[in-house]
Amino acid sequence: MSTHQDTPRPEALLTSVPVPGSTLERLHRRLEAAAAAAGVLDVAYTTLETPVGTLLLAATERGLARVAYAREDHEQVLADLADRLGPRILHAPARLEPAAQQLREYFAGTRTRFELPLDRSLSRGFRRLVQEHLPEIDYGSTQSYGAVARSVGRPQAVRAVGTACATNPLPVVVPCHRVLRGDGGLGGYIGGLEAKQALLELEAAA
Repeated sequence: MSTHQDTPRPEALLTSVPVPGSTLERLHRRLEAAAAAAGVLDVAYTTLETPVGTLLLAATERGLARVAYAREDHEQVLADLADRLGPRILHAPARLEPAAQQLREYFAGTRTRFELPLDRSLSRGFRRLVQEHLPEIDYGSTQSYGAVARSVGRPQAVRAVGTACATNPLPVVVPCHRVLRGDGGLGGYIGGLEAKQALLELEAAA
């Protein structure tokens, strides 16, 4: 004889019905589109597997704002973006697809220059000045920290150039990996020296 204990609870019925992955993806895309249309999305983000590890890509309506290596701690990067750019953050791969595609082409050796709108609001002052200069260093070429300092009109600011490169919020896309020490040494790099060497070798082989 059945008792009330044999009757599944409502929440059990809900959790026992699997939702197809394709349905979840469609619902998420609808959420992305609705958030963007309503102007309630501060930052969209996605991740991309690359030869130098998993990169986090984040963008505002103005453009790509952040590229982060896994060693920077993606969760911490997102928390920082929430503090600095706005708390309404959504995993929204569709918005980042142009950036992701250009990065795929770069790592495949078929792209030598990025053509993306950039949101540079995470950088200010001298650091931003240096970072805006970096794309002028040709693919496959390098400059010393001193040469960059001279190029931006501050020949004595070699150490400050190093700081600007170390705090570049858009590595790879804004090529701080092309800046070396005066003696040709790698110097530092936000993604680690192995990643810097890998990027330089990729460009040298093209």
